[in-house]
Amino acid sequence: MPSQRRAVFLDHSSLDLGDLDLAPWRETFSELVLHGSTTTDQVAGRLKDVDVAISNKVMIDAATFAACPNLKLVLVTATGVNNVDLDAARKHGVVVSNCQGYGTPSVAQHTLMLLLAMATRLPDYQQAIHLGQWQKSKQFCLLDFPIVELEGKTLGLLGHGELGGAVAKLAEAFGMRVLSGQIPGRPARPDRVPLDELLPQVDALTLHCPLNDDTRDMISAHELSLLKPKAFIVNTARGGLINEQALADALRNGHLGGAATDVLTVEPPVNGNPLLSGDIPRLIITPHSAWGSQEARQRIVGQINENALAFYEGKPVRVVS
Repeated sequence: MPSQRRAVFLDHSSLDLGDLDLAPWRETFSELVLHGSTTTDQVAGRLKDVDVAISNKVMIDAATFAACPNLKLVLVTATGVNNVDLDAARKHGVVVSNCQGYGTPSVAQHTLMLLLAMATRLPDYQQAIHLGQWQKSKQFCLLDFPIVELEGKTLGLLGHGELGGAVAKLAEAFGMRVLSGQIPGRPARPDRVPLDELLPQVDALTLHCPLNDDTRDMISAHELSLLKPKAFIVNTARGGLINEQALADALRNGHLGGAATDVLTVEPPVNGNPLLSGDIPRLIITPHSAWGSQEARQRIVGQINENALAFYEGKPVRVVS
C-alpha cells in the first residue's frame, strides 16, 4: 500500500450506527478519519490535506474543490450524488464514485411492508388495541376496518429497474398482476403503459424512479384523480415525485384507500410538510429508513472499498464524474 492514502468520512454517523465492520477501509487507507457530522464551513478544512473524501449527504462544492488541491477521489455512500458539484469535480480532475443497488432487498421489503400495512389496516388495528377497543368487544375479534387481499389485485410500477423488478417479484408472490408505467421524459416502450392509461387500471401504485425535471410532481391532483377509488400508493423513491398537498387533499376527501411514503421533499422536515398534519387519514410515513438495514449499510462499506481499490489500481468503477 502506498504510504499516503488519506481518507476522511465527513458524516460517518449517517451510515454507521456502531454495527458496521469498517476493517476493509482501514486496510485500504493508510489513514482514515471519521467525523460524525460536518457543517458547511468545516468541509474545506477537513479535506484540505487528504486525497479521498467520503460523504453521504455533506455538500462538496466548487469552493471546496478549489481549496483542496490534493483531493483526487470523492466516494459517495449513496446512489444520489446531488451533494457533489460534478462539474467542479471534472474541472479539478477529481473522480466521483457512488454506490449502486446496495439497498434493493431492504427497500423492496419496506415497500411491500407499507403496502401490506395499508391493505390489512395494521395502524388502525394497533391503535384500536391501544385504545382498548378489542378489550371491550362483545365477540372474539375486531373487524372495524375493512381488510383487502392483495391476491388478484393489480400493482402499477413507476420505475422497473433493479428495485422495481424486486418489488414486482415480491408482489407476484402475493398473487398480484404487475404493470409497468411509462415514466415522463423517457422514450416510449411497448412494455410500458402510458401514465394516464396505467392509473385507472391499478389497485396499488409504487414509485421507484429518480427525481428530475421530468418526474417532479409526476403524481399530482390530476393523476391521483385517475386512480381507482380506494387505491393505494407507496413512495420509497423521492419525495418530490408526488405533489404532497395534492396527496393530502386526496386522502382527506376519501378518494384513496391509503398512502405511504418513506420520503418527503425536504428531509428532515424541519419546517413542516403538508403530509405531517395530524388530520390526514390512512397515511403512513416512515423517516427515510427503507434503505437502512444493517445488511444494506454493510454493502455500502463493501462498495466504497471496491471503488477505492479500483481507483488506486487505475481502473475506477461506479464513476459518475
